[in-house]
Amino acid sequence: MGAIGKLIDAILFVCFALMAVIGPLIDGQTALPKSIFPAFLTDLKTSYIAEFGDYLLMEKPHFLVGLVWHELVFLWPLSIANVYAILAGKSWFCTTCLLYGASLVTSMAAILGEMIGSGKASERLLMMYVPFMGIGVLAVLRGLVSSSTKSTGSVGKRYTIMPRRKLA
Repeated sequence: MGAIGKLIDAILFVCFALMAVIGPLIDGQTALPKSIFPAFLTDLKTSYIAEFGDYLLMEKPHFLVGLVWHELVFLWPLSIANVYAILAGKSWFCTTCLLYGASLVTSMAAILGEMIGSGKASERLLMMYVPFMGIGVLAVLRGLVSSSTKSTGSVGKRYTIMPRRKLA
C-alpha cells in the first residue's frame, strides 16, 4: 500500500487508541451510573457539555444511550483489537477495521441526522461530531483494501490431481 497506506494506518491507530480510552471513561458515563467514575472524569464531561452545548449528552435520549451501549459492547473491544492488529501486523486487521468503520458510520448517521434534523446543534458542536463520520468512512475504506497484493484465497484456483506413482 505504500506511504499513503502507512499514513492511513497511523491516523487510524491514533483514533483507535483514543477510543480505547475515551469510550469507557467518558462515553460510558452516558449509560453507566455516575457514581462509578472518579470526580475528575465527570467534571471533564460536564465541562465539555457546557463548552460545546452538547444537548444530546445533557438530555440522554434513549437512542443515544443505546448507541453508547453499542459502543461499549462492540466498538470498544474492536478498538483494542485494531490497536493490537496494527502493532502486530495481523492479517485480520482489514476485517475488524471494516466492522468498526461500518458500525461507526451507522451510529454517526443516526446522531448527525438528529443534530441536523432538530436544528438544535450549533456549528461548533457539529464540527465536533463530523470528524467521527470521516474516521468511520476511512476505516471502511481501509477495511476494503487489502494490505497485501498476493491473493491468499482459493477462489479461482484449480487443484491438479497428481498421478499415482507405481510401486516397484
